[in-house]
Amino acid sequence: MFGARETLELTDLHGKVAIVTGGNSGIGYATIQFLTEQGAKVYMGSRNEEKALTAIEQLQENLRQKNKTGGSVHWLRLDLLDPRLAERAAEEIIRKEKRLDILINNAAGGTPNSMTKDGLLEMMVVNYISHFVLTETLLPLLKSTAAEKDSDVRIINLTSAYHAKVKVDSFVGKETLNKQYGDTMKGHLYGVTKLANILHTKHLQSRLNSEGARITCITLHPGVVATPGVYQLFSSSGLLQKLLAKTIIPLFFQEPRQGAMNSAFAAASKQVAAARESTDEAEKKMYEGVYLMPIGKITEPSKYAKDERLQNELYETTREILDEMGL
Repeated sequence: MFGARETLELTDLHGKVAIVTGGNSGIGYATIQFLTEQGAKVYMGSRNEEKALTAIEQLQENLRQKNKTGGSVHWLRLDLLDPRLAERAAEEIIRKEKRLDILINNAAGGTPNSMTKDGLLEMMVVNYISHFVLTETLLPLLKSTAAEKDSDVRIINLTSAYHAKVKVDSFVGKETLNKQYGDTMKGHLYGVTKLANILHTKHLQSRLNSEGARITCITLHPGVVATPGVYQLFSSSGLLQKLLAKTIIPLFFQEPRQGAMNSAFAAASKQVAAARESTDEAEKKMYEGVYLMPIGKITEPSKYAKDERLQNELYETTREILDEMGL
């Protein structure tokens, strides 16, 4: 594992535009640091304006202190609890920007077994469905950018090694995305949403390849990271767990900047860029649709994640759900 930021060899991102969802704290915030330090214009997807603007000021101050020029951060109003608002956020980017080089679907959340106003599981909507809508709506802009000379367009979906803990036989029908597992199996639902991220990414890569669009789609596990969400989870479990968190998390969890290194690698690594430009066909495609473990290690996901039947079923069922919503 790389031990320092300097070991990451990232491309020059001046003139490039990126989106990072869930960017006002944790892994997303640290990912934006990496991208802006390389000169990128980054949109921070966040629903909370106050938190977003505070984080943006901190990020801009980081650039000033490091004397980094060219990079900038901008708030993108994005509420992943409603896929309609995810579509609206994508449309705002399309109105504002003529290019989009990097899309990092980083955010995760949702209360286990709670339902949205559309009768869908919150966690499935936040972790998967709204990111699906955001990505698919942005595809025309991503494709037009990819068609430009010397482009290097990448779509990154954060998943989790926990995806390999779950078994799914079918994604046919809305009920397969809405299955509740009870209080004793909250982690199972999380694993299913993370499996969905990989299935969508692989299906998307296949579609883009069939169209000849030069876009690299990557999923990744960031590692075990001490994010605000992790602290919140421990703190909500009781006083003892809250006290233990102060000792256990610093000892066994990575800091967000280290956790963001795999995202930075996927989004801007020179290694990925070099592979894309290789004359060897196998090397050219080596990062397409892959799953990365920290840092930058191509790893086989679960057999369910590689199942083309499940990839197609999930895509069709998701489209049916969104059609019902008028999206």
